[in-house]
Amino acid sequence: MSESSERRGSLSPAVAVALLLSIVSACGDDAEGSEPDDPAPAITSVETAPDTSADHHQDHDPDHDAGHDVDQMSVVIDGVDFGFENVPATVPAGTRLGFRNTSSTELHELVAFRLETDLALGELLLLPPDELEATLGAPVTVLLQPPGAPEAIEAVGDGTLSEPGRYVLMCFIPIGADPDEYLAAVAAAGGGKPDGVAGGPPHFTAGMYAELVVE
Repeated sequence: MSESSERRGSLSPAVAVALLLSIVSACGDDAEGSEPDDPAPAITSVETAPDTSADHHQDHDPDHDAGHDVDQMSVVIDGVDFGFENVPATVPAGTRLGFRNTSSTELHELVAFRLETDLALGELLLLPPDELEATLGAPVTVLLQPPGAPEAIEAVGDGTLSEPGRYVLMCFIPIGADPDEYLAAVAAAGGGKPDGVAGGPPHFTAGMYAELVVE
């Protein structure tokens, strides 16, 4: 593994939390920022993911699951350019989400929010940035993984969805942002919005979002 990959995989908890804070605080700004040369398509509709939970990973890594109920169900969700794959339509309460970034170039994250609104997902994502941020509230969990890193970083929570309800999964990383540059800028900003990092609107504007229900 390259020196760059090792550096990405060893991101400290402080920097990981700083990244979360910058992502949440920058949601409105990034969504209104300048678009890349090939702008992301506008969100006009959303389809419910098929219930294929029987095909999902439910094996347990003893080291990764240390301290957790051995009977806890786990689901590994893949992050691709740009979307989430292997997302079940429903999972039982207490399911633990894992995250695997399959991109070779993009930093990706899985940010899960429990929705307190009856808005359909397509309507929710079309809200103005400030209203979207207020409607989403605080994330339940944040898992992020630079390309080539050996595993995801648990920035907020450990991926467990304990409370029943509707959840939306989103990625707020700017399109095309250099992973090392972005993480370094976040660390330098001390949790504020990173400055001087080239990139487009958040990944969710290009389709990196999904919905699931916890029963």
